[in-house]
Amino acid sequence: MKQFFVDLHIHIGRTKTGRPVKITGAKSLTIENILYEASFIKGMDMIGVIDCHVPEVLQELKVLIEEEKVVEEEGGGLRFSNVTLILGSEIEVYDETCHGPIHVLAFFPTLAIMETFSGWLQERMKNITLSTQRIYETGRNLQEKVKQLGGLFIPAHVFTPFKSLYGVGVNVSLTEILDPKLIDAVELGLSSNTEMADQLMELHQFTFLSNSDAHSLGKIAREYQAIRMDRPTFSELKLALANKQDRKIFANYGLDPRLGKYHRTTCAKCLTRLEDNWECCPACGHKGMTKGVYERLLELKMAQEKEQGHLVEKIKIEERPPYIHQVPLDFIPKLGPKTLEKLRDHFGTEMNIIHFVPKEELQKIVSSCIAEMILQARKGELSVTAGGGGRYGKVSKALELNND
Repeated sequence: MKQFFVDLHIHIGRTKTGRPVKITGAKSLTIENILYEASFIKGMDMIGVIDCHVPEVLQELKVLIEEEKVVEEEGGGLRFSNVTLILGSEIEVYDETCHGPIHVLAFFPTLAIMETFSGWLQERMKNITLSTQRIYETGRNLQEKVKQLGGLFIPAHVFTPFKSLYGVGVNVSLTEILDPKLIDAVELGLSSNTEMADQLMELHQFTFLSNSDAHSLGKIAREYQAIRMDRPTFSELKLALANKQDRKIFANYGLDPRLGKYHRTTCAKCLTRLEDNWECCPACGHKGMTKGVYERLLELKMAQEKEQGHLVEKIKIEERPPYIHQVPLDFIPKLGPKTLEKLRDHFGTEMNIIHFVPKEELQKIVSSCIAEMILQARKGELSVTAGGGGRYGKVSKALELNND
C-alpha cells in the first residue's frame, strides 16, 4: 500500500478551441495544461477535474486517448504520465428544499459513464457547456442518479458563505436537502478544517476532503490529501473514502483556515472585521456583512445542539487523520515566481519541495530565511492573519528562526 497526493477539485477555464467553461477560470486552464501542471510541476498522483461533463471537454479527452497521450485505467480514471485524472462534474442545486443554492461534486470511473451523465444533465440544465450550472432537479434525485451510475457524490466547500450546503443551503441540518446515506465524503473548503467541521455531530460519519477548488494552474494543490491506496484509480479512491480494506485518507493538507477568504465575519463593503453584536460597520457605517465560516459554524453548532437536546461530544482526534496546516509556497513572503522556478529546477515538483527536501539542500538554492519558512510551512508553524469577506489571509511572519 502506498500514499498518493490527491486534489479532487480543479476547474477548466477554456476548451482547446478557446470556448469558456469556468467563466472565472484562467484561460490557461485547459485539460492538457492541467494534466501537465499536476504531473510535472505540482507532483500530484491523482486529480479530479470537475468540468468533464462539458461535451467539448469529453471530445478532447477522446482525442487524447486516440493519440495515446492518455490511457483508461482498468480500475477507473484516465492515466497521463504520473497522474490519474478522475472525471468529475460540479453542479448547482437549488430545489424547493434549499434556502440558497448549493454546489456538489459528482465523480465517475469511465469516459462512457461521464458521457451518459452529461446527456442526463443536458436534459435538466440550460447550458451544458459551462461549469457549475444549475440543475432543474432535486438534490436527492441527483444523488440517486449518481449512485445509479456507480459514481461518488460529495457536497463541495460546504461552509463558504455563498452557494454551499451549510453557508446558505440549510437552516440546521444537511438532511433538509440531501440523503446522508448517499454522500461519500464532504469537502471542507479553504476557510475550515477538521477540528472546526467536527463541531457538527452529523458530520462525524463522513470522510473529510481538502481540495484546492483551483481557478488557475498555480492554485492546483493549494489544498490536497495524502491517500493510502494500492494504485491511484477510481475504484481505490472509492474504497479509501469509505475507509475499507485498509484504504483511507492518511492526512489532510490545507490552508490554516485563517488564510481562507471567508474565515471571519467582515463588512461587505470595506472588509473590516465585525462582531456579531454590531448592527453596522464601525469603520464605514455599511450595514451589510459577509458572515464568516467561524461564526456560521458556531451558529450551526448551537442550533443542532438545541434541536438534539444535548451537547455534542467532541470526536476523538484519533478517529480522524491529521489536518496539517500547510502554507502553499506562493504564500511565503519573499518567495517570488523566479525563486520558486529555481527551486523547481533543482528539486522537481512542488510536492517534493514541500514535503521532502532537507533544509540544508534548500539553503543551497535560497536564503536561510526562506528555507526556514518552507520548513515552518511544512510543520504548520507560520504565523498568519485572518482573511474574510473575499480577501485571503496573509502569512504575517515566521516564528523565531533557528540559527542552525
